[in-house]
Amino acid sequence: MASVNTASAAFLATIPSPDQGVWHIGPVPIRAYALCIIAGIIVAIWLGERRWVNRGGTKGTVIDVAVFAVPFGLVGGRLYHVITDNQLYFGEGKNPINALKIWDGGLGIWGAIALGAVGALIACRRRGIPLPAMADALAPGIVIAQAIGRLGNYFNQELYGAHTDLPWGLEIYQRYNPTNPDDFLNGIAIGHVPLPDSPVHPTFLYELIWNLGVALLVIWADKKFRLGHGRVFALYVAGYTAGRFWIEMMRTDTANHILGLRVNVWTSILLFAAAIAYFVVAAKRGPREAPETLWSKDVPREDSAAGASSSDTASSSDGSDTAVSPAEAKDEEHAEVGAAPDTVRDSAADKATEDPKPDSEK
Repeated sequence: MASVNTASAAFLATIPSPDQGVWHIGPVPIRAYALCIIAGIIVAIWLGERRWVNRGGTKGTVIDVAVFAVPFGLVGGRLYHVITDNQLYFGEGKNPINALKIWDGGLGIWGAIALGAVGALIACRRRGIPLPAMADALAPGIVIAQAIGRLGNYFNQELYGAHTDLPWGLEIYQRYNPTNPDDFLNGIAIGHVPLPDSPVHPTFLYELIWNLGVALLVIWADKKFRLGHGRVFALYVAGYTAGRFWIEMMRTDTANHILGLRVNVWTSILLFAAAIAYFVVAAKRGPREAPETLWSKDVPREDSAAGASSSDTASSSDGSDTAVSPAEAKDEEHAEVGAAPDTVRDSAADKATEDPKPDSEK
């Protein structure tokens, strides 16, 4: 009996996996992975829009950029995954058509960033705004979206590490799909039969937590140092790849290797070095972009945006700075005059009531 209690206690100390990652409403499949990706995109657009407007940009610009960047990014993410894990889709016994099934999971973040940047560049040129400034506004939202997307890996029961006895180990179960016994992704865990390596390191959770930490770091640094010219985005890339390096080393899923290291480990090393180099070099371009350079062309300028200067800013809770308009500055000046000592106001009144001198005496 004691052994049973010990086993139960050990199981309760671990993290259970969901029984399934796909539900059906009639013939329509509802996939947790897809829902997480969509939720991440929504959060990234919402936060990016707030940050862009607070920096002096035109309202609605981020949504316009997303129309191009999101589909480009999804295609790029899938291409990167298929190229770097081509053995999953091509070769003897494989079905190349599966490479198109993006809903089954498999998006490479760097393919998504690279091709998504192409889409963003197209949109930014149409709007007449600088891409580095847009990237700075979007950076925290992107890494938060990545964190949300990792929840999809949890529902798919994928991207985990080796066996562990740590209390936060992840229990992984055998899933069964009656229509296709080899399709575990769309199966259901019946009886919670653990896989041989269970429990395992929840590397998706490690990355989720790391990504949220990177988002906080980026927002803090941007607010404190008023970063610009793509330096916020470079800090995000450096922070993310620093974590992806050691987390990738823990994963046990199938991957291609170069010189004994997984492809994504090498990618993290190279991008970390490039991001640090860009962060240093871009500092020579001076302070953050002036708000008037962020206003979309062919859009009527508002007074608050037309007269905003980079030096007259107010701090915002999302790590950006809100431009202060000339009207607001004038209101503050009037408020200061109104708050002046009585002696100053009395002196001004006395001068106003003095007899005016003839022009010849002026």
